[in-house]
Amino acid sequence: MTLLCAFVTLLMAAATNEKPAIIVQAADSPVRLDRAMILSVVDGPPIVLYAATNLTADQLEQFTVIAFVFDAKGTLKARQVAPGRRTLDARSTKYSTLVLDGSPIDATDVIVVGVNQAQRVDSEAWWRADLQTMAEAAQRTKP
Repeated sequence: MTLLCAFVTLLMAAATNEKPAIIVQAADSPVRLDRAMILSVVDGPPIVLYAATNLTADQLEQFTVIAFVFDAKGTLKARQVAPGRRTLDARSTKYSTLVLDGSPIDATDVIVVGVNQAQRVDSEAWWRADLQTMAEAAQRTKP
């Protein structure tokens, strides 16, 4: 069992509650997020567990995930960017987490996540997207 699998198993065992996060994606994003779940743990901040898939034929050096936290009225109360995730092979998927420790999260808050930056191996150029407008629209349409 890999270290990440053991960590995910531990997170799932410690979770007292889980709910899906809303995922947004820019049309030209080289990375797609799948199965983003918010895990609430005892005595700790919520954790977003997600799968990231490289949609390109190129290896990515790194990418970043951003989370938007909206209150029950739909007001943006926080944005948090995860530290850069390293090395995502071409057409591969890997799991990662984002600890939402930047501000208090209430049970009624809505979490929207997406990939906002990516960089290919051996390139100085970054792909970037501003996802805030998409996040605002997505959280308004939640069931």
